[in-house]
Amino acid sequence: MKAIALDEYGDADVLRLRDLPDPAVGPDVVRIRVRAAGINPVDYKIRQGYLQGAFPHHTPLIPGWDVAGVVDAVGPAVTRFAVGDEVMAYARKDSVQHGTYAELVGVAEPAVAAKPASLDFVRAGGLPLAGLTAFQALTAVDVGPGDVVLVHAAAGGVGHLAVQLARALGAARVIGTASSANHDFLRGLGCEPIEYGDDLPDRLAKLVGGDGRVDAALDFVGGTALSQSPAMVRAAARHASVVDPQVKEQGGRYVFVRPNGAQLESLGALADAGRLRVEVAREFPLAEAAQAQRLLEQGHVRGKVVLTVDH
Repeated sequence: MKAIALDEYGDADVLRLRDLPDPAVGPDVVRIRVRAAGINPVDYKIRQGYLQGAFPHHTPLIPGWDVAGVVDAVGPAVTRFAVGDEVMAYARKDSVQHGTYAELVGVAEPAVAAKPASLDFVRAGGLPLAGLTAFQALTAVDVGPGDVVLVHAAAGGVGHLAVQLARALGAARVIGTASSANHDFLRGLGCEPIEYGDDLPDRLAKLVGGDGRVDAALDFVGGTALSQSPAMVRAAARHASVVDPQVKEQGGRYVFVRPNGAQLESLGALADAGRLRVEVAREFPLAEAAQAQRLLEQGHVRGKVVLTVDH
């Protein structure tokens, strides 16, 4: 199969299109012929070598944890999927080597979900990691009916999904930080936009009124957003970060997204019901994975960047 792989860590130039062996089909494995692979910040952090202390890494290393495609083969213990099914998955494994920037990828059955009919492969390929991150962060801080929720980096890949999911969970108001260029985009998602800045707590207090605080806050960017959150939420336990474990020292929750096919199926159902859309900023062919990662590294991307794979 064709795949993007690296043998050393570094800048985007280490990524190369190569011929590599097809992945094996283990007893509980669903092998997917990849049609699209979402790109996430963790992909370039892996490429830079920053996650070597968290997971075993092996080369040649194929990056990528997001996938949408068609089932190519199934192991003998697989019961929920058959060859030809259209599926999507958050394909993180216990070691880093056999990722989704490839024509084929093997994924354990529990991580796989049916692709929603309302999403094309590109949008389905951009949903799993970001959608599950948003959902698991929201549930970690118990977002529910009547809540006022603050989403940091609300126009980004995770943020724009968190905004919509918060509304689906019953939040009364969702307020999201973003640059002014993305304010109309957020309004279209049912979010009240607010600018970033050192004076964010004061401006937020005026916006929400009352005691000037929100019920829950989600950090998807780190840095200043993380340091500001404790002062803007009523209870420290109801602020979460997916970026920095130091949130725990503030009394908040650290969320590291876990594969979950059942939750992913629920997100797909919301998409089919017209309650969840996936914004794609740009598509790149597989061979241009390095360029795609460079774009994401620049920051300020609205929604998702996705690789497409032709067969």
